[in-house]
Amino acid sequence: MGIFSFFSKEKKETLDKGLSKTKESVFSKLTRAIAGKSKVDDDVLDDLEEVLITSDVGVETTLKIISRIEKRAEKDKYVNTQELTSILRDEIASLLTENNTEDAEGFVLPEDKKPYVIMVVGVNGVGKTTTIGKLAFQFKKAGHRVYLGAADTFRAAAVEQLVIWGERVDVPVVKQKMGADPASVAFDTLSSAVANKADVVIIDTAGRLHNKINLMNELTKIKNVMKKVVPDAPHEILLVLDGSTGQNAFEQAKQFTAATEVNALAVTKLDGTAKGGVVIGISDQFRIPVKYIGLGEGMEDLQVFNKKEFVNSLFGE
Repeated sequence: MGIFSFFSKEKKETLDKGLSKTKESVFSKLTRAIAGKSKVDDDVLDDLEEVLITSDVGVETTLKIISRIEKRAEKDKYVNTQELTSILRDEIASLLTENNTEDAEGFVLPEDKKPYVIMVVGVNGVGKTTTIGKLAFQFKKAGHRVYLGAADTFRAAAVEQLVIWGERVDVPVVKQKMGADPASVAFDTLSSAVANKADVVIIDTAGRLHNKINLMNELTKIKNVMKKVVPDAPHEILLVLDGSTGQNAFEQAKQFTAATEVNALAVTKLDGTAKGGVVIGISDQFRIPVKYIGLGEGMEDLQVFNKKEFVNSLFGE
């Protein structure tokens, strides 16, 4: 199966539309940076550095990209400004590959892990519960039996929101009363899922960051309790980040990766912002693959991340 075989025209249009603000911003800055220049020299590289940093790629990742472009320019002796966009695209795609970001073919699950358990973490307001609802929709559409667990028991709104999503998508939601032990909810969810031969379980967790020690203890407890039902659970700890917050998303990633072993990222709300560069920076800095990106409000607007299509949308084919 070819690399683009599963990437439909509709998905490509959604991606292009969702990243249009970032693309516009990056391209207008890039055009100004190379105006009147014929070759890639130190001045162009300085300007490019500023373009990437102001596009929320982050300082460390930007310096890495600039260094790679410098090496290309040295090796090729002469690189003109027309080639710059193409080189930039290649180097960013290469960087994402090195950060273990693989292009998954749709919403597929490993056949040897059933149920496949996803624990979702992230601060309140980043689109965590909405991402869970959209994931449930996509997995169900792919023919999987889905169970949701409302383990964010500290906010009544979080439980209610998940129940509403469960009804919309027509998947069961396991919940307890407000203030219940989150680990107990996770245990009940996995027990029900195993009894009913579910394919995938998605557990929502509380998004409080004010006390990292409490957060760490709570997430560890949830994980340990889940292992009593499914010994190798959770298979995926998915951190949801709001792409529109730019550098603030870096700080959240730092806090959550210190609190638990995050092994996948979902970056939401990319359609309403020019800060799409944050996807590149976070993936590079934390060496964690971006698995999903949110590009709008619709059920279909959560996409499996495809690095090549992403950079093509940002920098042109």
